[in-house]
Amino acid sequence: MPGWMVFLFACACGLMVANLYYSQPLIGLIAPEIGLSDSAASLIVTLTQIGYCAGLILLVPLGDLVENRKLVIFTICGAILALFIAMLAQNATWFLMGSLLVGIGTVAVQMLIPIAAHISPEETRGRTVGNIMSGLLLGIMLSRPISSLIAHSFGWRPVFGISACLLVLLAVILWLLLPIRKPNSHHHYFSLIASLWPLLRDTPILRRRAIYQACLFASFTLFWTISPVLLASPMYSLTQLGIALFALAGAAGALAAPIGGWLADHGHTKVATAGSLLTVAGAFLLSQFGGMGSLPALVLAGILLDLGVQCNVVLGQRAIYSLGADIRSRLNALYMAIFFAGGAIGSGIASLAYVTGGWSLVAWIGFAFPIGAFIYYMTE
Repeated sequence: MPGWMVFLFACACGLMVANLYYSQPLIGLIAPEIGLSDSAASLIVTLTQIGYCAGLILLVPLGDLVENRKLVIFTICGAILALFIAMLAQNATWFLMGSLLVGIGTVAVQMLIPIAAHISPEETRGRTVGNIMSGLLLGIMLSRPISSLIAHSFGWRPVFGISACLLVLLAVILWLLLPIRKPNSHHHYFSLIASLWPLLRDTPILRRRAIYQACLFASFTLFWTISPVLLASPMYSLTQLGIALFALAGAAGALAAPIGGWLADHGHTKVATAGSLLTVAGAFLLSQFGGMGSLPALVLAGILLDLGVQCNVVLGQRAIYSLGADIRSRLNALYMAIFFAGGAIGSGIASLAYVTGGWSLVAWIGFAFPIGAFIYYMTE
């Protein structure tokens, strides 16, 4: 796969996936303006994750059935419309509907990654996917500080408007440069969707890798959904600019993606998986000091958390992409749907955990997810 195409895919994935996370540091600004209570504020993040999971199950498998370029462009156009709905929303109903649709449209990113895996030769597939994932994960990490900085200067609505305009430009570029790929499939849509359950049932490595990543991503969204609330509290009293700089530190975790791809290509998936799970668990133990007023401990915990999560996702994708080109989109859809279902759980319980037991309870819940995954890992 040419280097320029890897770069294009990485940039495209980063721009698209960022839409899942722009709202995370802004919930304290958005919720009062649209009439959401503090206890319901995390719905903003949770509905986006639920929409993403729905899109993964209902749209991404189409990559094994229809021409991929048209599918990607059509889905991006849906995301553009959803972003404009969120930007213009005057009440919670419209904004939450926009959030749900943003999640559905953002699954275009998971249509691109199987295309890249299809183009890449087997011996370098892990490295190629890792490099593209580094762009995707950098998009995740930079989305929070970028949205905080824009909101600090102009308010939260321009965050969604600017993203919509960038996606319009991206759609044009991809239409011109993305290779045409028409899968050979005997399925129609409903048989394609019906085939997902047998694939999940009969593919143990898919189930295992998805469960590992769901647990880690639950911890990830738990941390990044509620840490802005902690940082804005009287303990730290950070502004949106300060919260943006805190989130920017986590972008260092994107370095783990190509490392994870290299380890997978060289047969070190098992030991790297253990390292990823334990790194995330250790990050939450360290974050307890952040709940006591130590900002350096909280920053380091965020970096370690992102390193562990991002390394593990590439290890999982490398493993499932080796199972067959004709089912790659469906495998990716199942992997990502379970993965992001974990994320929806993490963000969904974040506000309640913080209101109930403060940061200490948040940290112990975040610790429990990777430890549970590690116990399951020990049965491998």
